[in-house]
Amino acid sequence: MQLSKKQLIMVSFMLFSMFFGAGNLIFPPFLGQNAGSNAIYAIIAFLITAVLLPVLGIIVVAKFKGLDNLSSKVGFGFASIYTVLIYLSIGPGLGIPRAASVPFEMAIAPYLPKDASFTLWMLVYSFVFFLIAMWLALTPNKLVNRMGKFLTPTLLFLICLLFISFLLNGRIDIGEPVGKYVDNPMVVGFLEGYNTMDAIAALNFGLVISLTIQSFGMKEKKAVLRTTTRAALVAGIILSLIYIMLAYLGMSTSGLYPIQENGAWTLRYIVHDVFGDVGAVLLAAIFTIACLTTCVGLITSISEFFSRRYPRLKYKQYVLIITFVSFLICNLGLTTILSISLPILNAIYPISIVLMLMGLCDRWFAKNPYFYPIVIYAVLLESVLSSLETVGLKFGFFTELFHLLPFYDLGLGWLIIVPIAFFVAYGCNKLLKKA
Repeated sequence: MQLSKKQLIMVSFMLFSMFFGAGNLIFPPFLGQNAGSNAIYAIIAFLITAVLLPVLGIIVVAKFKGLDNLSSKVGFGFASIYTVLIYLSIGPGLGIPRAASVPFEMAIAPYLPKDASFTLWMLVYSFVFFLIAMWLALTPNKLVNRMGKFLTPTLLFLICLLFISFLLNGRIDIGEPVGKYVDNPMVVGFLEGYNTMDAIAALNFGLVISLTIQSFGMKEKKAVLRTTTRAALVAGIILSLIYIMLAYLGMSTSGLYPIQENGAWTLRYIVHDVFGDVGAVLLAAIFTIACLTTCVGLITSISEFFSRRYPRLKYKQYVLIITFVSFLICNLGLTTILSISLPILNAIYPISIVLMLMGLCDRWFAKNPYFYPIVIYAVLLESVLSSLETVGLKFGFFTELFHLLPFYDLGLGWLIIVPIAFFVAYGCNKLLKKA
């Protein structure tokens, strides 16, 4: 059995909409604005961590039938802690509240009356937002129709409308790169891809996409994996095109607008320049739809995971709990949420990337029981120490030792740790076999 082209496109649209949320909107134009004339190098590297790795993540999780099965290759204790931390961080602990607060603070709050209560309006907006997200997540079997037929096409239409309108009427002035984009545009672009959180989200979404495909009647394992791969590739192509459009907008106006704290300001300047005051409605619609679909995808995937892992509560009960907790954390404010996101992402991302790539090449590592634990724990040590250092926590000799690694100061010291750990794992296996 094969899915029809229409069904495949709908699943691909659903996956795209689950990926495309807050960070996906604000980071590419900000990258383009800061990179200026170096934007082409930055966006190429950005696409590696923001598109290629998420696509591979979907495939590998589908291959192992869940993140817990993949992470158990490292060990039962690691799998138990890592999977729960991943789902909590990408979900109610960080990802969902961020996705809900961004559209309000970036596309709604600036246009409120001066005497309006920010806290009250945020409470009202987030309540309605999460009410709709919860309603959609309570019926996961209808997500393909609701997200694939309506929400995603609407979002793509609005973004394309903005891009084409800019091409026709926008002002272009490409500025010089600033900050680290002057000397290391590709490194910075690679690290900026972390901020979309999509490689981590893919570890959650892979199982949902597989289950969705199976709901069409496809049960044979190889056919499900093959179809999941095709859907992930189509979603990746769409993501790439949208990222390039948004980065182009930022790059083309890098000499026109002042650089603010994030890419939402960049989009706001561009939309106002092209559409005038009415552009606020367009921007609010783009932000809200993008972030709503991501929240629904996250709530659904996390509820699916916990209802399978801890069946004492049912799927719908987990949906209610996760939505409520996310609503509470969301109202702490975007600044608070973003302040804790960087060290968490720096700690989790390298582990997730390496685990994902090893899972894709599992047949080469399966016979050596030391590869997964030695490599992953070595990367874990480096990434945790590096992320703690970003918040001012150092550990004397160990921190100084890791500073000797090439690329450590760029946040990429784990790239050197991986081949060293591979060599150690290979040696351990050889020595212990002889013993």
